Amino acid sequence: MIPLSELDTRKAAIVEHVEGGPGFQRRLASLGIRAGKSIRRIASEPLRGPIIVEVDGTRVAIGRGMAMKIFVVVTN
Repeated sequence: MIPLSELDTRKAAIVEHVEGGPGFQRRLASLGIRAGKSIRRIASEPLRGPIIVEVDGTRVAIGRGMAMKIFVVVTN
């Protein structure tokens, strides 16, 4: 299990769990990111910019701090 921020680009994974309070988890759930969901890291912006991920066919940009609180298991 690794944080989403360490997942290699173009790799797919399953969200194992999310650390953080109820507001943070609600925010991620509104983006489609919650335990059991398949997620793919699409790209990383340079200079510590956001990470672009794909969930349910939708691309979303999230901050690196958020990505460090999302733990995933690599599937391929």
